[in-house]
Amino acid sequence: MKKPFLPSSLCTVRRGVIATTAALALTLAGCSSSDDSSSDAGSDAATKDTDGRGPITFAMGKNDTDKITPIIEAWNAEHPDEKVELKELAGEADAQRETLVQSLQAGNSDYDVMALDVVWTADFAANQWLAPLTGDLEVDTSDLLEPTVESATYNDTLYALPQNTNGQLLFRNTELADKAPEKFEDIASACEALKDDTSCLTTQLKQYEGLTVNTAGFIEGWGGSVLDDQGNVTVDSDEAKEGLQALVDAYEDGTISKDSTAATEEETNLAFTEGKTAFAINWPYMYTNAEDKGIKFEVQPLVGKDGVGVSTLGGYNNGININSENKATALDFIKFIINEENQKSFAEASFPPVLASIYDDESLVEEFPYLPALKESLENAAPRPVSPFYTAISKAVQDNAYAALTAGKSVDDATKDMKAAIEAASQG
Repeated sequence: MKKPFLPSSLCTVRRGVIATTAALALTLAGCSSSDDSSSDAGSDAATKDTDGRGPITFAMGKNDTDKITPIIEAWNAEHPDEKVELKELAGEADAQRETLVQSLQAGNSDYDVMALDVVWTADFAANQWLAPLTGDLEVDTSDLLEPTVESATYNDTLYALPQNTNGQLLFRNTELADKAPEKFEDIASACEALKDDTSCLTTQLKQYEGLTVNTAGFIEGWGGSVLDDQGNVTVDSDEAKEGLQALVDAYEDGTISKDSTAATEEETNLAFTEGKTAFAINWPYMYTNAEDKGIKFEVQPLVGKDGVGVSTLGGYNNGININSENKATALDFIKFIINEENQKSFAEASFPPVLASIYDDESLVEEFPYLPALKESLENAAPRPVSPFYTAISKAVQDNAYAALTAGKSVDDATKDMKAAIEAASQG
């Protein structure tokens, strides 16, 4: 079997997830708003050169360009007058973003198409750096996984086209827990017969972005949100509190291992592949590792309060520079990336596609048996919006969730302080 989807570009995942829509940037990006004159200028640029054709450049972090290079080569062979030149950016997400922002702030067209970390998309849109995919640039997204489209949408407008994605899975050691849980409370029941030296569930609760991801997953999985669809801070709602309380209770009663507050993805991987935990929440890259270690296991989507839980999304969205002179070519190229052949090549390269039908391809399912579970996870996932204040927001979630888990801070106080910190960040 080929290796499963690795968490490539999961700088995107490890940055965390805090809401279900791009409303985050709508509410919190106030400092990114511009005056009327700059708005008019942005509108003029967006409608300029929408029929422009010719050579273009494509910017992407170097860690993942091996997946896009064959696609560029295929495009160039078919379009000798509209060739794509790959512009490799740094491997680190922050350095990639800095390079793009410097160019865009200067009004340059150095990069016609940009592979954007999903958490940047709304911010770039709010700053009027991306051509909206409307009018002459409108594109059909009906065949794509819906949450990936939401991740590329800001203020009800599509500003980028999803390229690839990723989602979490629940791994179960079938020799330690023989029945698949249907909801979260079933995990504790499945672990009742475990020996003292075996953990029930291991996940990432160390104080880093993994904690933000998993805290938000519990909040969303219990019907809450950090923000609502209008961008209001709702982390102190009854549902959000219930989700955080479920996380805290599971940690306190041992359903979630005590080791989890020191665990990243790799510690989780080791615990599961060494047979030390019955369940684990992790990215699909752990699948091959567990197989190689001879673990007998199954995978399924995460579980929440009443059924399928909520994962977060990673991946890239492809945006068109508002100053590009060849927007028509740029549009055709990003559409070319998501055709069936190229999306299948992503799957074969351990790069989760956004085209929904790929997850039902029988030949791929034979190679990657967990694909149906991953598809269900992605269909129920929360897209990852962005804000100029993302770091502060994520820190607020991390700090207060960790205090609730390890220092006895009440859930009421933790969610109240999360809300205060998020609102303070939005006010600069």
